[in-house]
Amino acid sequence: MKLKVLTVCGNGIGSSLMLAMKIQEICAEEAIDADVESCDFNSAQGRPADLIVTVKELAQQFEGRNVAVIRSYVNKKKIKEDVLDALLALK
Repeated sequence: MKLKVLTVCGNGIGSSLMLAMKIQEICAEEAIDADVESCDFNSAQGRPADLIVTVKELAQQFEGRNVAVIRSYVNKKKIKEDVLDALLALK
């Protein structure tokens, strides 16, 4: 099953795109079949996803959805620490 992952930042311009690229790398390294897309906060509200990845400030707004909270949009080591368990649980 291919996972649907959304990376979300406030404006959906740069941060979420960088995060999506890092998560794609992590998924490739861990043999996780995932479709990773970046988007802005407002667009993410109505989009289906198995996992939403965002910062703590935005995560609270996705109540009732599967959310992984990250500490950095660009530090791959921290991102992996923050999302790998959630990705593996959905695999």
